[in-house]
Amino acid sequence: MAGDWNDVSMEDIATKIAMGPFGSDIKTDNFVPSGVPIIRGGNLTSGRFHGEGFVYLTEEKADDLLNSNAYPGDIVFTHRGTLGQVGLVPDSPFKRYVVSQSQMKLTCDRKLADPVFIYYFFKSPVGQHALLENTSQTGVPAISRPITSLKAIRLNLPPLAEQKAIAAVLGALDDKIELNRRMNATLEAIARALFQSWFVDFDPVRRNMDRRGQPSPQPSPSGRGRSAAEGEGAEGLAALFPEHLEETALGHIPRGWTAGKLGDIGTNSRRGVQPSDIAPNTPYIALEHMPRRCIALGDWADSADVASGKSAFKKGEILFGKLRPYFHKVGIAPFDGVCSTDILVLAPKSPEWFGFLLGHASSDELIQFTDLASTGTKMPRTNWSDISSFKVALPPKPIAAAFTRTIQPMLDRIRANLHQSRTLATLRDTLLPKLLSGELSVTAAAPAL
Repeated sequence: MAGDWNDVSMEDIATKIAMGPFGSDIKTDNFVPSGVPIIRGGNLTSGRFHGEGFVYLTEEKADDLLNSNAYPGDIVFTHRGTLGQVGLVPDSPFKRYVVSQSQMKLTCDRKLADPVFIYYFFKSPVGQHALLENTSQTGVPAISRPITSLKAIRLNLPPLAEQKAIAAVLGALDDKIELNRRMNATLEAIARALFQSWFVDFDPVRRNMDRRGQPSPQPSPSGRGRSAAEGEGAEGLAALFPEHLEETALGHIPRGWTAGKLGDIGTNSRRGVQPSDIAPNTPYIALEHMPRRCIALGDWADSADVASGKSAFKKGEILFGKLRPYFHKVGIAPFDGVCSTDILVLAPKSPEWFGFLLGHASSDELIQFTDLASTGTKMPRTNWSDISSFKVALPPKPIAAAFTRTIQPMLDRIRANLHQSRTLATLRDTLLPKLLSGELSVTAAAPAL
């Protein structure tokens, strides 16, 4: 290790270490539609910080909890509940945040320590071990005497310039991973908007009706004229769709379409496998690997520790979390692998129907439908019988094929981004302990980037 690195404690390099407020200080009655966001565990589950899903306090209430305010550059830790979570408060439109009652925060003395370097220390195996060394597993997992424990944690700290250089190397990898995540979210939003326009609001039909001067029986919920993501071209799209809506048991649907069920075009692939039949290094996806409201599945494990029967899936099939369906865990398999039996494997009956099946399987409407139909009080579950009975307006196959053709490049880009991010994360995790210990210099690490 470099001779000019110093052994310091967190107390030595911090200007403030503080707990979140007592539970009685933040009640749901205090929440308002906008204001000062509260940082909770969910904001520390993806990358350095996940800035979505906030609840808010008024400026006045945040002033009352000033000791628990966090600012850009502060490091936030969970001390009760899901231990090991660490987040770095980013520069953002919000000038400040309030940490929840299950968290604590550290403000670095920036003359001594770079916050990004300290964040990565706590993401390293050494930092995680130090953070979790004094924990109690009785009842809800918690760090014993969290402030005292955090202050006492020690690390070997390089000079400030070297800290910044190390943080820049690791940060560049995380920046690219975050960029991929945002790109995937945008691509998914475009695909969802296109599905809504074609198969729920029937915008292409309404535009055809407008061209012929025919009144629509009801306005489009999204507003007519949505054309930014049509994909097939305006004229080609117009030719695919009819010029009329007609009344059916499902309400007004395009003429020539039929009232059907999701099971008419999709199947539940049942391919059970036992641990002895699973090849080494086969990817394994469990419910905890599936994000909520996101079709991009970028997290998985190795099947080496699988000890019970699982379900096999193929690349491109749709994985649907059947346990607690209201969690809305639906995604596209990025490879061949195996998954928990709490996940249904769905596939179209023919390739043309893939986009249509995906759009409905990942829709809020289907999730609500399966939630209402699910069985079990503590652990409600859905099943393919319920999902397949979901009523849909079935278009002619050429329209379904056109939709799948249009979104396929988006899905291919999402899958490529997932694999790239996995490679980048592996590289980051390999470099992280070596850079933070001084075993590897920043100069030596540069060729790997």
